[in-house]
Amino acid sequence: MIKEEAIIIGAGPCGLAAAIELERIGLHPVIIEKSNIAHSISMYPTYMHFFSTPERLEIGEIPFTTPNDKPSRLEAINYYRTAALRNNLRVNAYETVLRVERQEDGLFRLTSADRYGEEKQYEARYVVVATGYFDHPNYLGIPGEEMDKVTHFFREAHPYTGMEVAIIGGSNSAIDAALELERVGAKVTVIYRGAGYSPSIKPWVRPGFEAKVNNGIIRMLFESRVVEIDKRHVIVESPEGRHQVANDFVLALTGFHPDRDFLTNSGVRIEDEGFPYFDETTMETNVPGLYLAGVVASKHEANEIFIESGRFHGNKIAEHIVSLR
Repeated sequence: MIKEEAIIIGAGPCGLAAAIELERIGLHPVIIEKSNIAHSISMYPTYMHFFSTPERLEIGEIPFTTPNDKPSRLEAINYYRTAALRNNLRVNAYETVLRVERQEDGLFRLTSADRYGEEKQYEARYVVVATGYFDHPNYLGIPGEEMDKVTHFFREAHPYTGMEVAIIGGSNSAIDAALELERVGAKVTVIYRGAGYSPSIKPWVRPGFEAKVNNGIIRMLFESRVVEIDKRHVIVESPEGRHQVANDFVLALTGFHPDRDFLTNSGVRIEDEGFPYFDETTMETNVPGLYLAGVVASKHEANEIFIESGRFHGNKIAEHIVSLR
């Protein structure tokens, strides 16, 4: 049994920020991360730039410097890795927490497994869940979704040159992917259930995208949804009925959601609306000593909590722990 004062599950920006705040109050938390530091950001599109300016992404009062107005994915990865190293944070990478159980003495017992499948047992007084959501895409639940030609993640456009690509979704990620794909010579069809363009599309991107749609460069299908995927086509249902669209690859960019089952199994109460119960002033759940940080605390949409707001959850948690002493 490995005994710790505090354990943080997840080494994304909000988990790292929480670890820094717990260090400042005298705790020495260990972070257990099932992949690598800032894993979600490392999975973003290769050439992506953030919407936020760098100062709104800072943690631990470490300046985020960049010559650009908006930092790139690569700059963010470097920044958060540097923040972890500079603060000497303990990160157990490639280790997955399987269970969190609160015992009668008020301590938590955590069971984890490393990359070799070997289990470990931990005991801690405080647990912070900062698991994010990027590993849990919103699946369509349609025939063919399990095929190799389908992905819920877009990294870069080059592999799709000259291919027939269907993009499912109409948010910023879908529009950005469509534009990148068109630039490398892919034949792009965007399939969106909405009756018109999403209001969330970045205002400086939408005019160029609309122009390509109006000129027939990118095909846009509104009020449409994919109901089946086969080897060479996708079957689309629209107000005009069902029809086939020639297809080599599908990018199902339909968003992500937090792992609610993990929270439920840890004893966290899920409200009728579907989100976990927690005190917004302390981030503590109904389980004493178990806290949430980052997007896992979102109530309705996974994108309602960003790094720029979730990075402060660690402050609330630290203040609450100090008040209990």
